[in-house]
Amino acid sequence: QVQLVESGGGSVQAGGSLRLSCVASGRIHSINAMSWYRQAPGQQRDMVAAMHRSGTTYHSDSVKGRFTVSMDMSKNTVYLQMNSLKPEDPAVYYCNANLREGDEFYFPPPSDYWGQGTQVSVSA
Repeated sequence: QVQLVESGGGSVQAGGSLRLSCVASGRIHSINAMSWYRQAPGQQRDMVAAMHRSGTTYHSDSVKGRFTVSMDMSKNTVYLQMNSLKPEDPAVYYCNANLREGDEFYFPPPSDYWGQGTQVSVSA
């Protein structure tokens, strides 16, 4: 069973920084991409940043220049460095991984997996 566990959330003042981490564990054959989403109360869940195993990255316009996604493929871990946090950034941040479960003999098509979320709060 694959699990994603996020950490690093918390409360900071506007202008501060946080670094989120997400570790994927379990019977993992390969990871295609890992992403960060966020969801504020009453809002839809939106992608914030993503990274493909090739190294290609995506950052939404709302965080471009402030947030940076990175991955350590050897540790099945994705990070989100969040700098210059603004009052509009608070949300529950979720990790997503598109990956194949299995081993070298059996690996079904890729599926999406989600972490449980970590709260980020920003005070003015």
